[in-house]
Amino acid sequence: MDKKLFILREKQSRALSGGGSHRIDSQHAKGKLTARERIQLLLDEDSFEEIGQLVEHRSHDFGLEREIYPGDGVVTGYGRIDGRLVYVYSQDFTVFGGSLSETHAEKICKIMDLAVKNGAPIIGLNDSGGARIQEGVNSLGGYADIFYRNTLASGVVPQLSAIMGPCAGGAVYSPAITDFIIMVEQTSYMFVTGPNVVKTVTNEDVTSEELGGASAHATKSGVTHLTAVDDVDCINQLKKLLSYIPQNSVDLPFDLPYTPGDEWRPKLNDLVPVDSNKPYDMKEIIGELVDIGSFFEIHGEFAENMVVGFARLAGKSIGIVANQPMSLAGVLDVDCSKKAARFVRFCDCFNIPLLVLVDVPGFLPGTDQEWNAIITNGAKLLYAFCDALVPRITVITRKAYGGAYDVMNSKHIGADLNYAWPGAEIAVMGAKGASEIIFKREISEADNPAAKAKEKETEYADNFSNPYRAAARGFIDEVIEPSITRKKLISGFAMLENKTGQRPRRKHGNIPL
Repeated sequence: MDKKLFILREKQSRALSGGGSHRIDSQHAKGKLTARERIQLLLDEDSFEEIGQLVEHRSHDFGLEREIYPGDGVVTGYGRIDGRLVYVYSQDFTVFGGSLSETHAEKICKIMDLAVKNGAPIIGLNDSGGARIQEGVNSLGGYADIFYRNTLASGVVPQLSAIMGPCAGGAVYSPAITDFIIMVEQTSYMFVTGPNVVKTVTNEDVTSEELGGASAHATKSGVTHLTAVDDVDCINQLKKLLSYIPQNSVDLPFDLPYTPGDEWRPKLNDLVPVDSNKPYDMKEIIGELVDIGSFFEIHGEFAENMVVGFARLAGKSIGIVANQPMSLAGVLDVDCSKKAARFVRFCDCFNIPLLVLVDVPGFLPGTDQEWNAIITNGAKLLYAFCDALVPRITVITRKAYGGAYDVMNSKHIGADLNYAWPGAEIAVMGAKGASEIIFKREISEADNPAAKAKEKETEYADNFSNPYRAAARGFIDEVIEPSITRKKLISGFAMLENKTGQRPRRKHGNIPL
């Protein structure tokens, strides 16, 4: 028995050492943690249970049979985060550069299957050079097996992806199917083809960082939802993100203890400028409405004319979608529509109520927008709200013009409660543009066209640039003083706690992709 125990312990020791001390040192020299160090930081102390530690690859080509490492380049298993069950895989760059083999993929698939069966989140810590070239199609098939499971798990259990090193070629598509991606600055990148291939095909000179680094994907493509300064920051953000999300599509998010107090927020009365053309920071309004310090922004560096993120209201998790007047006056464009639609769909998947804060002058005009399909991309946001069954409350803080009024969670597309502040303007368009169309003849025939235009603009504004016509029709449930908004929201979401809904019988809708 002693001999058998020795063999077991020797294999375990080899598995724990990854690709060896020199490769571990190299990993540390790059500012990166090892696969096991990352898991240790992520999970509660002593909660990790490893599965597949002694798995070995089965390839005999190109000398691979002489280089075998127990675990085969990925650490898989389950554990707990703040007491919650999660499944995790962490790719080990010290073993074949974290490249994915057939057995490597099988280990990940096993974990994903268990996560779906048991209704718990999947967290992937990616650090891989891509497919193991020596295995050819076996490796490619392994990727496809993972993609298939990502798709089956979508909307069933939360899937979080951390990119903590290279992620190239087909490897990028698994994170892309998951719910959220976080990238580490300077040490991670994502691209389908690297700089050398780009140079060959398009003759562009570009670095890995410029092409697919964290900053590029946070600001230009929107591929990554969050960025982190290092591995530790990345793992801390993963934990924070998870705290707002339930275990699965059936459960509700976890509540934090909350003692009701004075919910009046007088500062809100003065945050929106009297001049409707002046910008203000919607994040200030969010900060006043939600529990102190609870707002966790998603996609903060991409499409900044829309703000999305999680927060807590009286201890309960909510999702927030809000126009940002500080950027492009808060208009809807291609990028922000996709950004918000994706977030709304996630919240609806996982039973997270939605708060929508509206200050929108319309859709962004121009050839760039039309040729990049603002019609179908704007429709994605419309579709997402229309399809959402979670509790939905809207507050119009200032402008709600045109089709954008409809799209931003109006009563007409299924919102449960719609509030407006007294200064809200709900109309087809702004007073100036509307009066120039309606009173075109009167203005052109007047002795003083400029004075007449101003007169008619004022007349239109008095009649239409307010929330009371919409309230008279029941499209606005209440016009409220800004300072009592937080109290109204707490009460409203409590009322909607047991909301039920049912979609028509169908396989799935055909969202305009």
